[in-house]
Amino acid sequence: MSQDQTERKTLSAAEIGAVAHLYRGEVYRSTIWRTRLDTTTNWAVVTLGVALSISFASPNATPLPLVLVGVLIILFLMLEARRYRYFNVWRARARWLETHFYAPLLHDGDLHMEEDWQKVLARDYVQPRYHVSLLIAIGRRIRRNYLWILLIQSLAFAGKLAIHPTPVQSLSQALDRANVGPLPGEIIVLTGLAYVACWSAIAFWSWRVDQDRSARRADGSSSSMG
Repeated sequence: MSQDQTERKTLSAAEIGAVAHLYRGEVYRSTIWRTRLDTTTNWAVVTLGVALSISFASPNATPLPLVLVGVLIILFLMLEARRYRYFNVWRARARWLETHFYAPLLHDGDLHMEEDWQKVLARDYVQPRYHVSLLIAIGRRIRRNYLWILLIQSLAFAGKLAIHPTPVQSLSQALDRANVGPLPGEIIVLTGLAYVACWSAIAFWSWRVDQDRSARRADGSSSSMG
């Protein structure tokens, strides 16, 4: 019995139908989680818009909302990265079926079961796990959306200091305008630069990791999903 199962490398019509329904389910789940990603991005954009409206409401309005909104943007980024890890599970499974089930079936009329792609998928169902780490998920979301949000926030803060209440005349004057309570403007500006540089570095690092993974898959040296 086990020898017959070892030699068997084909799927019956009923089994192919079951796999097709499985693919539909994975696409549906990935679509649902993709919508949740859009939701957190929208929250980040809306809160940044509110901060911009408050800070630029009048020349004498404080730029503090543009600083505080950074905390909310980070919160939304963390939530979105967590959601992305779930989304990536369903997306990777659907993509795996597309490349190893549907593509060979359409191209060659053969499922290439001898390549054991089905065992990789079966292991992922038996022992489900995330396919990317939290840092990689954060980097991917920064590259897709949040880098632009962070840059707009930073440019808006710099613009507020430069034009309100009057056009800035010197760097020291701009730093004085950046004061937040007992914190001097120098600390606020340096923190802001480190804030953008840190997230940009994570985005670049995750891009390098993704490039390395793509190269390994192209060489046929990796069979992992994600």
